[in-house]
Amino acid sequence: QVQLVESGGGLVQAGGSLRLSCAASGSIVSIDAMGWYRQAPGKQRELVASITSGGNTNYADSVKGRFTISRDNAKNTVYLGMNSLKPEDTAVYYCKADSVRLIFRTYHDVWGQGTQVTVSS
Repeated sequence: QVQLVESGGGLVQAGGSLRLSCAASGSIVSIDAMGWYRQAPGKQRELVASITSGGNTNYADSVKGRFTISRDNAKNTVYLGMNSLKPEDTAVYYCKADSVRLIFRTYHDVWGQGTQVTVSS
């Protein structure tokens, strides 16, 4: 099976920085696009940033210039660097892999369980 495990969340003061990591485990051949989403209580889950297998990136307007998504294909890991954090960035952050290819099976829309990011003022 395939599992995504997020790490790096925590409590940080406004203006601070965090770096989230999401590692995929399993006998993986390749992973297509990966992304970071976030969800605050009472709100819809929203896309924060995405990155293709080739390294092309896309960001939500609210985080442009502050967040950086990157990946290490050799480690099957995607990262989200977060700078100049604001209280409105507080949410549970989830990583997602669009397609995870094993030798004889492909898993679509694989989600991690989430990591809490809290930004205090």
